Amino acid sequence: MPRPIWTGAISFGLVTIPIRVVAATENRNIAFHQVHLEDMARVRTKKVCDIDGQELGRDDIGRGYEVSKDTIVEITDAELDSMPLPTAKAIDIVAFVAAETIDPVRVGAGYYLEAAGQVAAKPYKLLRMALERSSKVAVAKFAWHNRERLGLLRVKDNAIVLHAMHWDDEIRSPEALAPKAVELTDDEVDAAIQLLETMARDDIDDYTDHYREAVEEMLTAKAEHRRPKPVEGEAPEQAGKVVDLMAALTASMESAKAARGETGDATVHDLPKKRAAKKAPAKKTAAKKTAAKKATAKKAASRKPRSA
Repeated sequence: MPRPIWTGAISFGLVTIPIRVVAATENRNIAFHQVHLEDMARVRTKKVCDIDGQELGRDDIGRGYEVSKDTIVEITDAELDSMPLPTAKAIDIVAFVAAETIDPVRVGAGYYLEAAGQVAAKPYKLLRMALERSSKVAVAKFAWHNRERLGLLRVKDNAIVLHAMHWDDEIRSPEALAPKAVELTDDEVDAAIQLLETMARDDIDDYTDHYREAVEEMLTAKAEHRRPKPVEGEAPEQAGKVVDLMAALTASMESAKAARGETGDATVHDLPKKRAAKKAPAKKTAAKKTAAKKATAKKAASRKPRSA
C-alpha cells in the first residue's frame, strides 16, 4: 500500500475514529518529457523572479494573495494551519443520506480510510457496518490543501472510502448543452432499449486500457528499432455522418450478440404494451332509475289479490 497522504480522524456525534488516508487509485498514464528536437535534451521549467530575473529554489518561494494590482500580501502555511476550523484535522460527518440522492457529477476521486491503530478498530468497524446495514452514505466536511471540502463516505468491501465532492455552486448547469428538439418514433426508442438489454453486463472488471497498451508497444518498438505490432480492431467511423438510425440500432444489436457468442440475426420487436383498463359499465342516469322503480312498483301492485 502507498504511504498515507493525510492523518486525522472521522467524527460523527461523539464518536471519533483515528484514521490514515491512502490513495485508492494510481495514475497509470504514460508520462512524456519535453525535449529539444535538435539534440533530444530535456527542457526544464525554471522559476524566475519577475523583478531581478534570479532563478529561485523551493525555499525561496512562498504564497501570496493579490489584493489589488500593486499590492500582494503574504500568507504562510502556519497561518493557514492555525485557522480555527473544526475540519482542520477531522473528517466531520454532517449527515447520512440515501446513495441515490447524490448526483454522480459531484463525486470526485476516492481515498481509502485506514483505521489508525487498534484503538480505532472498533469504532471504524461500527461505522462501516452501520453504513452497510442502513444502505446509506455519509456526507462530511474536511479541510485539505488549504480549503474546506465536501466529502462522501461509502463502504467498499471491508473498507471505508472517502470521495471528494464538489460544492453545489461548483456544478455548471447543462441546460445550454441540451440538443435542439428532435422527433423520435416509438420503434426507435424500443430498438434502443433492446440494444441496451443486449449489451447489459453484470460487471465491468475485464476492460483494459488499449490506448495505453498501444502506446507502450510503440515506445518499446522505437527503443528496439523495429516496427510496432499492428493494433487489432477497426477505426470508428467519423462523427457527424448522417445514418439510418434504425439500421444502426439493428447492426449494433447484431454486433453485440456476435461479441457475446450468440447466433442468429438481430430483429427489432415491439415491446409489450400495457393493456388498457376495462371500462366500467356506465351508471344509469337518474331518469332511467326513476322509470325502473315505477315499473317495479306497477308489477308488484298487479300481483296483489283483489278484495271481495
